[in-house]
Amino acid sequence: MLNRRSFLLGSTAVVAFSSVAATPPVPSRSRQMAAAGLSASIEIVDDPYGVPHIRAQSIPDAFFGQGYVVARDRLFQVDLSHRREMGQLAEAFGPAFAPHDEQARLFHYRGDLGQELAHVPANVLACARAYVAGINARIDEVLADPAQLPLEYRILKVNPLKWDVRDLVLARGVAEGNADDEVRRAMLAAMGLLDLDAVIAPLRPAWPLTVPDGLDTAAVTEADLGKLRLGSPPFSVLVPGDDRTSRSAALNERANAGSNAWTVGPTRTATGRPILANDPHLGIGGFGPRHVAHLSAPGLDVIGGGSPGLPGIMQGHTDHFAFGRTNFHIDQEDLFVLELHPDDPERYRHGGEWKRFDRVEAAIPVKGAAAKAVTLRYAVQGPVVSHNPAKRRATALASIDLQPGASGAFAMIAINLARDWASLRDAFALHPSPTNFHYADRDGNHGWQVIGFVPIRRKGDGLLPVPGDGRYDWTGRRDFRALPSAYNPAKGWFASANQNNLPPDWPRDRIPAFSFRDPYRYERIAEVLAAQPKHQLADSVALMHDTASTPARQLIALLPSHGSAGAAPAIALLRGWDARLDGDSAPAALFEILWRELGDRMLAAIVPERARDLVTEIAPSVLLDLLAHPDKRLGKDPAAARDALFDAALTAAWTRAHAKLGPDPATWRWATLHQLRIVHPLASIPAIAKAFPAIDGGGSGGDSYTVMARWLRGAPNWQVSGGASYLQVIDVGAWDNSLMLVLPGQSNDPRSPHYRDLYDPWLRGEMQPLLFSRTAVDAHAAARTVLRPS
Repeated sequence: MLNRRSFLLGSTAVVAFSSVAATPPVPSRSRQMAAAGLSASIEIVDDPYGVPHIRAQSIPDAFFGQGYVVARDRLFQVDLSHRREMGQLAEAFGPAFAPHDEQARLFHYRGDLGQELAHVPANVLACARAYVAGINARIDEVLADPAQLPLEYRILKVNPLKWDVRDLVLARGVAEGNADDEVRRAMLAAMGLLDLDAVIAPLRPAWPLTVPDGLDTAAVTEADLGKLRLGSPPFSVLVPGDDRTSRSAALNERANAGSNAWTVGPTRTATGRPILANDPHLGIGGFGPRHVAHLSAPGLDVIGGGSPGLPGIMQGHTDHFAFGRTNFHIDQEDLFVLELHPDDPERYRHGGEWKRFDRVEAAIPVKGAAAKAVTLRYAVQGPVVSHNPAKRRATALASIDLQPGASGAFAMIAINLARDWASLRDAFALHPSPTNFHYADRDGNHGWQVIGFVPIRRKGDGLLPVPGDGRYDWTGRRDFRALPSAYNPAKGWFASANQNNLPPDWPRDRIPAFSFRDPYRYERIAEVLAAQPKHQLADSVALMHDTASTPARQLIALLPSHGSAGAAPAIALLRGWDARLDGDSAPAALFEILWRELGDRMLAAIVPERARDLVTEIAPSVLLDLLAHPDKRLGKDPAAARDALFDAALTAAWTRAHAKLGPDPATWRWATLHQLRIVHPLASIPAIAKAFPAIDGGGSGGDSYTVMARWLRGAPNWQVSGGASYLQVIDVGAWDNSLMLVLPGQSNDPRSPHYRDLYDPWLRGEMQPLLFSRTAVDAHAAARTVLRPS
C-alpha cells in the first residue's frame, strides 16, 4: 500500500531534481594555478552542490584531482586523521598526546613497505601516488598563500603534514575490534555468568559459548586491553579543566555502525533499468565521513562518495555499473594472553619454548618537552598491547589489518578501474575489510559479493581471549572466494542491512563471525521491496527515509490492557499509534523514553549487581522476548514481576515526558528530543568553537532500528549520534536521474557556501541531483578551476 509519507518523500526527490534541471545555469567563476605532480592540465568543474567534477587526460591525473579537491574542501580533517595515524600528534599538541602516538606507532605495519607496494598492480599504485601528490599540491598552495589556510591552522599554530604513498601501507588504522567483547565474556565466565553475554548481543548465528582450554578467566581484566583502551585523542585537554573523553562515543559508533543497500533488477522496476540504493551508517556530529567527487579521464568515469584521505570512490557509479556497500561481519581480531618468563619479562612462552619479544625503541617528538622514549613490543601473534611483569602476563592483538597485503588503501582505486562484474574480482582481492558489495550494471545485471579477509584459526572461535602458547595461533587467511555471493537472484532484488545473510546451509566450520545485527532494518526493506513489482527511484528514496519500527510495533502489541493511574495515559497514547518514529510524532517521543526506561529496569531486574559494570545494555530482541515470555530470571512469579516492571516503566516514562516536553502531550514531538547538532571535533577549544559555528536547529525522526537509521546518543541525551550521512539512489544507465545527499555539505570551511547547505535538505529527506553527464554538469557549473603542471 502506498502511504502518504512515502508519496511525499518520493515526490520531493523528483521535484528536487526537476527544479535544478529547469533552473538557469549558475554563472561560473574560473581560475588557473600551477600544481606539482601533474602530467597534464586538468579541469575541475564545481556544481551547485559543491561536487567537483574532475576532467583529466590520464587516469592518474584524475586521482590527483581527487586528492587536490578533498584537501581543498576537507584539509584539516584529512590532515588530523593522517597525523593521528602516523603517530605525530604530540609534536603539534603536547605531552597528553604522546600515548596516542605510541599506540599508533605500535600498530604500524612492520614488514617491508617496498615489497608491499611492489604487490600492488602498477596502474593502481600510479593512481595512489597521484592522489597523494594532489593532497600535497594543495598543502603547498595554502602554505604559499596563508590566506587560503583553513582556520584551524592559524588558531592551533600548526601546519599540515606532507604525505608519502608509503604512509598508505604503513598506517593500517587498527582498533580494538571485538577484543573488549572477548574480555567481557571471560570476566562473565569467571563469575559463572557467561549466559548474560547473550543479554547484550545474542550470537548470530547461534553458537555455544565455551571457555578456551587453558584460559584462566579469573585472571582476565580490562587491563588486558592495555593500549586499546585509550580511545580517541584527548583534544579537550587543550582546555584547562576539561577532561571529557570520546571513548564512549567511539564505542557507541562501533555498536551501531552499519548500512543499508539494495539492488532492484530490471524485471521489478518501472523503467526496466536496475536501481541501486545505499546509505552508509557512520557517526554523525563531527566531520562528515564522505566527500563526493567525480573523476573522469579516458578509460575512467566514476562518481560518488569517498572517504576523505582514502583514494577512490566507495559508493557510486561508473559509466557502466553502480556499486554500494554495507558492513559484513568477519571476526578479524583476537586477543592472546601470554605467559612471561619468571626471570626475564622480555620472553614469553610459545610453542614449548621461551621466545623473546621483538622490540622497537622509538622517540616520540613532543611539543614543548623532551621527546618521549617508548618501547614497542611484538609477539608472534602481533603487537603487545599490555605488558605486566609483576603478574608475569602480557597480551597481544592479532589483526588482519597487520598482515602482509592487507592494506585496504588501494582497493577502492581497483574497484573504480574495473569495467564489469568479472573484472571486479581482481579488485576484490585487494579488499581486506568485511563488506557486502552491491552491484548493478547498464546491461541489466545485479549482484552481491561478500569481500574481506577471514583469518584461519588453528583452534577456537575467536569469542574469548585465548592462550598465546601457540595452540590458538592463526595459520593463514581466506579471501572473498570463500564467502557467499549472488548474481541476478531469481526474486529480482537483493538487500543487506548488517543482518545474518549467510546461506542457511553455510558450513559451521567456516562461519566468519557471530556478531550479525538484529534483522529489523533488513526485514522492513524486504517487506517493502517484495510488495513493489514496479519499483521507482522515488520508492527507494521513501524507503531510505522509512521510520516504521518493528520494536515499536511489537511493544504496542505487548501493552497491558489496563494499568495503574500513572501508567494509563501512556498506554492510551501508544495503543493507537502506527509505530512510525516520525519526527513530528508525540507517541514516538513517548516510546523512546519508555524504551530506555524498560531497558534500564529490565537490566536491573535480571543482572546481578556484581555484573552490572559489564552488562550495561540489553538487545532489543532480548528485551521484547522477556516482556512477551517472562521467565525465571524475573523471579518466582515472572509474569507478575513483568507486569509490575512494565507498569512502573510506563508511569516513569509519562512523568519524564512531561518534564522534558511539557504538560500538553499534543505538543510533544520526537524531533524535539532527537536533535541534530554538528560541531567541530575540537570545539572544546574556545577559539575553534567561535570560528566554526555549530550546525544545528533541527530534529529528526528514526532511531537505530528503523531503515532511516538515526542512532541516539547515550543517556541522558537523545541527540542524533549516527546514521546515513551519505545517501545515494542510482538509476543505472540513466545516470543523470540519480540522487544523493551528503551531510552537512561538501566543505568543512565555514567561509564556504557548502559548509551546511545540505543540512536542512537532509533533515527533510530532499535528495539532490547527482549530476554526471558533461552536458548536465556544464549546464549548472558554479565554478571552474584549471590546474596545470608546474
